[in-house]
Amino acid sequence: MHMADALVSPVVGGAMWVAAGCLVAASARRLRRGLDERKAPLMGVLGAFIFAAQMINFSIPMTGSSGHIGGGMILAILLGPEAAFIAIASVVTVQALFFADGGLLALGCNIINMGFFPCFIAYPLIYRKIAGARPTQRRIFAGAMLSVVAGLQLGALGVVLETTCSGISELPFKAFVLMMLPIHLAIGIAEGFITSAVVSFVWRARPEILEVAAAAVPIGALKIKKVLAGLAVATILVAGVLSWFASANPDGLEWSMARTAGKEELAAPAGAVHAAVERIQSLTAFLPDYDFKRASGNVEPQAATVNAGTTTAGLVGSALTLALVALLGIILKTQRPAE
Repeated sequence: MHMADALVSPVVGGAMWVAAGCLVAASARRLRRGLDERKAPLMGVLGAFIFAAQMINFSIPMTGSSGHIGGGMILAILLGPEAAFIAIASVVTVQALFFADGGLLALGCNIINMGFFPCFIAYPLIYRKIAGARPTQRRIFAGAMLSVVAGLQLGALGVVLETTCSGISELPFKAFVLMMLPIHLAIGIAEGFITSAVVSFVWRARPEILEVAAAAVPIGALKIKKVLAGLAVATILVAGVLSWFASANPDGLEWSMARTAGKEELAAPAGAVHAAVERIQSLTAFLPDYDFKRASGNVEPQAATVNAGTTTAGLVGSALTLALVALLGIILKTQRPAE
């Protein structure tokens, strides 16, 4: 659901940048008391895992479309909403800056769509109500499924509203929303299963992690080395190998655009702002589309192909995300007010 710059106007893009920035700042202020030397690494490893997992598009049967997890709900359940929002904002920023996945002008939109709705709406109002203070396997599954679907539906609706407010006439509201919501419902169901599996793994290994995330308190003396090791191994495996097998079908947003506007990508409006952010992104994105730059132009990705560029992008991107999220966590921890 990564929006390109062509889908947003400078006014909408700027407003969403401000909204995302304010939410990051507010989350950081609230998070300081709940951070310690153990939670910062957990934030980093989980952020890296979500980066890697987002590289794998899974096919949606009978549609010709594909989807990938957003990861906001996994992060919210295991870290708490504020830490999760900062982590997902870091993931989306790394994707846009270094891999040209999502536009720089649309960065605020993407952070809100993939971070705000799952972390601050679906998690507290749906997941926590269902899972309760003492979650069980069934409650985790039900809460994860319903909250992921709700968060993704709100995010998909956010995309439609942002394009409408931007005056993108090729994507009229009614036609676009009738494509976006059903396909992201299917994607949400698949992500619900994945979220339940990841959360259940952590719950079985260290159920206290879910408890401290919900209470927004430091992890303290809780031993989480096995959880960190398991997530690190999974990140390397997903980023380095499983990313080869990502579906080549258009994702839910591209699929919806093709059926609404007749094409999967729109041309960016002529204007100084769009031209400037395009130049910046062309300089910062050293592995565009998660592959080596090619002098002959972009090459259509092929599914299930061993690709050194994809492996490099996955491992480098995961490492960058780990470093960024962990650094932010350490900075917040050192700025924590004295008790």
